[in-house]
Amino acid sequence: MSAEQPLIADLFEVDKRLTLKPVVDFNSFLRNAFGDGPCRCHRCVEGNGDESGYSHRHTFELDGSTLHRRFAGTAGSDVLLALKKAWLSYTKSDLVTVGQLDMTTLKSFTETALHSRLLALLPASGLARESDGHWQLQVLAD
Repeated sequence: MSAEQPLIADLFEVDKRLTLKPVVDFNSFLRNAFGDGPCRCHRCVEGNGDESGYSHRHTFELDGSTLHRRFAGTAGSDVLLALKKAWLSYTKSDLVTVGQLDMTTLKSFTETALHSRLLALLPASGLARESDGHWQLQVLAD
């Protein structure tokens, strides 16, 4: 029976890195990056929600809810700063800020319930784009 105890303990073991402040802060950042309902900025109101001419989306359908991006705190530089802190804390290495983004690692410290927000915020902030199933970090313009 004692040989099985480590196996059972592993099933319930929580990765302690997930409780580090920068990782918790990153998940909180994602949770608060969107507000309820469609975007109500002047462009969206004047265009009746038509985002066809926008370079980045404002309104999202995520997990069965209509949400809008909170622009004041989700510029690409804001997202990058939160991501860099969490990445360093979780991996003990600096995030390479240009080139392919390791989504497996990123998702490992992002709460599962927040993955859809993460995948919406990365391109909406201009920080990253998906190409052929791979995510690429981009040089920020803001």
